[in-house]
Amino acid sequence: MRRPRPTSSLPGRLGGALAALVTPFAAGGTRLDERALGDLVAWQVAQGSEGLVVAGTTGEGPTLTEPERARVLRVALEAAAGRVPVIAATGSNCTRTSVVRTRDAAAAGAAATLAVTPYYNRPTQDGLYWHYAAIVTAVDLPLLVQTVPARTGIDLAPATLARLAALPGVRGILDSTGDLARLATIERAAPGLLLLSGDDATAAAFTILGGQGCVSVLANLVPGACAALQRAAREGDHARARLIQAGLMPLVAALSAETDPGPVKLALALLRPGVSPDLRLPLVRPRPETEAAIAAALSAAMAVSAHDPAPAGAAA
Repeated sequence: MRRPRPTSSLPGRLGGALAALVTPFAAGGTRLDERALGDLVAWQVAQGSEGLVVAGTTGEGPTLTEPERARVLRVALEAAAGRVPVIAATGSNCTRTSVVRTRDAAAAGAAATLAVTPYYNRPTQDGLYWHYAAIVTAVDLPLLVQTVPARTGIDLAPATLARLAALPGVRGILDSTGDLARLATIERAAPGLLLLSGDDATAAAFTILGGQGCVSVLANLVPGACAALQRAAREGDHARARLIQAGLMPLVAALSAETDPGPVKLALALLRPGVSPDLRLPLVRPRPETEAAIAAALSAAMAVSAHDPAPAGAAA
């Protein structure tokens, strides 16, 4: 079996353990909590996250205004201070909007952008190709395409990925399906693409099988353990990677009980009281039984994380 490429060899330092960052709100979800966001970014970096994705699904991107998107990216960039790449989610079901957002992200200093397949419109495969081609033609910034059919109702076919891989600006794909069999198919269709998982339940297996990392919801809570999992997987310590994965699975299951990011925001508020669990409608706080399951699973995950501490000298 081919060993995955080490993250240090990846172009632009993209890869490894990346956190799909939540967006903290205040005042019942009516405004951004920029201080909490900055503190969260600093903690993520200190705990070993190798990159951050902001304003994506977990960051409640669809509910953010355009000025709020700009502020979230700016605060994250300032707090990260160049220590890890910050990737801005700029996807929309309107190509023109995606282009404008991507231009703004490039001007702000994002390391790359992430664009989900256009939801609701459900374009053809040709439409998907020209959507992404318009983005990378307009903006000189690495682009990661994201496929998550469970949310968007549309997928990227291997032939479309092969066409996209030929475009200079398309750097990789974030596959959020959890289907490990797709990995080999994508590699054959587009051998030059960076392959990232968006599924915490299969994060270790994805990297062991040849992927280059995971954009993780779970990393909001246990960034050190997620980084250790990715490090073990890419260095060939597969037994260690599987052990960490197994220890984190109860928390992964608890976070999947209701729609993301409701559960992870609630768990983060339990872990870091300075972060509010507030969501924006139409998302609502998880049910009491889900909250109880999250609290129990979080306690168990802390024990796993304690065996994989933050890098030496990291702040608590």
